Amino acid sequence: MAARSKRLNYQHLYYFWTVVRTGGLAQASAELNLSMPTISAQLRRLEERLGEELLVKTGRRLMPTDAGRTAFRYADDIFRLGRELTEVLSLGGEAHPLRLAAGIDDVLPKEIAERLLAPALGLDRTVRLVCHEGTLERLTAALAVHDLDMALSDAPVPPRLGIRAHSHRLGSCGVSWMGSRALVRKLRAGFPASLAGAPVLLPTDDTAIRRALDQWFERQQLRPLVVGEFEDYALLREFARAGAGLIPVPDVISRLFQREAGLALLGRAGPVEAEFYAVTMHREISHPAVAAICERAGLLFSRGAGPRAGA
Repeated sequence: MAARSKRLNYQHLYYFWTVVRTGGLAQASAELNLSMPTISAQLRRLEERLGEELLVKTGRRLMPTDAGRTAFRYADDIFRLGRELTEVLSLGGEAHPLRLAAGIDDVLPKEIAERLLAPALGLDRTVRLVCHEGTLERLTAALAVHDLDMALSDAPVPPRLGIRAHSHRLGSCGVSWMGSRALVRKLRAGFPASLAGAPVLLPTDDTAIRRALDQWFERQQLRPLVVGEFEDYALLREFARAGAGLIPVPDVISRLFQREAGLALLGRAGPVEAEFYAVTMHREISHPAVAAICERAGLLFSRGAGPRAGA
């Protein structure tokens, strides 16, 4: 005889979620307008149903166990979605906002991510954009469990991750070296040979653009001084602004970096190109916002927004 599945009592889960969220039984009692013994009894029933101890008394406080922390994360998602459901249905008909959960790879410049995502907010219907940041590995795992609709990355999903995701190429552009005006003036003569021993700031070595740059250095027989490696491109840019070293910048945003970050252009990184992908779990794209992003991405990389030397 097949074992009966454990049906979850969501009311009991709500009491547990409230206790953890508010910080204790007394606070939950006041919010729920229930007595503390009543809440305690419901919590025991929830633990019996799940077969795990969820809360443990530490001093005068109830603290979640490892299982309790896991249960709270799921409960938080469940009740967040419940709130969204009531908000969506209260709008009625075609006014329902379309939710787009997008992951942004840490190494992807935020300026490019914003431009790639912009078409999603230009649809005829309201779109609620929810952005998460992380490594490609972490974002792909979130895609696999449907926590994300898509992820933006500088590389396709590698086979080693063991997840059958699909990488849709959005476009590519050249890469140029940029830095503070003082540093660029010092290194302009004899570029690219002037990069030998010069301070550079690079993305970490697990990124596609870093691997391409390392190969370029090897072909040019150059050994720059790597003074910093960064997972976050915004932080890399700030160190360049402070004069710590040169950084590789995709040409599509080089003028923006000249104008807003005060960086100057030194020169192109040869044939190195930055590539950009939208990663989804399905080959065919059905989400209207993701489709708009993929359809309009080509325009971003075809506008000829290349760098201007000497700025």
